Order: sequence, then structure tokens, then C-alpha cells
Amino acid sequence: MLIGSKLKKLCAAKSMSFDQLSGHMAHGAFDRAKALAALKNWQKGLYKPLPTNDDIDRIADALGVDKRELCAWQASCRYAPTSPRKARLITELISGRNVQDALDVLKFEHRRAASMVKQVLESAIANADEAEADVESLYVSEARVDGAGRRIGTKTWIAKDRGRAHPICKKASHIHVTVAEG
Repeated sequence: MLIGSKLKKLCAAKSMSFDQLSGHMAHGAFDRAKALAALKNWQKGLYKPLPTNDDIDRIADALGVDKRELCAWQASCRYAPTSPRKARLITELISGRNVQDALDVLKFEHRRAASMVKQVLESAIANADEAEADVESLYVSEARVDGAGRRIGTKTWIAKDRGRAHPICKKASHIHVTVAEG
């Protein structure tokens, strides 16, 4: 996936405007105006339309850099059976760290969500390795947890004394980890 902040920095370093870059990126699906609009969206972090590998190749060729300098690799676990509040404590520990340091922290963390975050991190590393990235220089660029509502398969209430009912609130979460070369 394309990183908008790195795209902006590289364009500033190479003193190339988005208008010039859109000329290099124009092809069958994109005319110059659509390419310019897409580049501005990607620079802001909005990925509509989603950048394809061909688009990233064209941008890297125009800027004269390696494709891996513009990319990040991500993995996610949807509907993880842990509350978002508890999982955020773990993701705050690894955010911004070197991948090996993050794995060491997760290995010795005693909280239940650490094993789920570790699996997602290992999957992101495997995605980067598949794209032939340098695994030794990877760092965790983003680690976030979104709420997923009530866990699937749990009851909504439990029967109590004198005909009362108390709610059961077992939460689920979506865990997202992104790694990039640093």
C-alpha cells in the first residue's frame, strides 16, 4: 500500500509537483485530471481510488526511487475476541518500534491481547517479506484497534434473581498493524 506522507516528502525532495507527477501517471484508466485528483487523495491518506501496483510503479519511476520506499505492508484481524480498550494498551507499546523490538515486547507481555497482536504483526512481516522487502529494517508505522461491537455468538443478557435480566457486554475488536521500511 502507498504511504501518503512519504509520497509528499519525496515529491518535495525531488522538487516535483503533483501536476507533473500526474502526467507520468496518466494511462488508460486515468486521464491527467483523474490522476491528479487521485494523487491528491493519496497524499492526504484517502485511498479512493485504491492505488494499484502499476500506479505505484509509475510513481516510483517518475520520482526515480525504489518502489519499496513508497510502500507499507499491513495485516488485520477482524472480530478479535477482546475489548478494544484492552487491545489498545498493547498496540501503544509497539507503535513506532523496530519489528524485532516489537516482537520481543509482545513475547513477554502477559495480557491476553498480546498474542493476537503478535499474530497480526507476524502476518504483516510475512506480507513485507513476500514483496521482497528488507525485513531487518522494518518498523511498525501504525498499530491501531477499532471497535467491532458485540462479540459474535454471545448472549445479550443473563437471567438474574426475581425475574430480572442483566446485560452481557462482551466486546470484539478489529486489530490493524502496518509495517514500513525505515
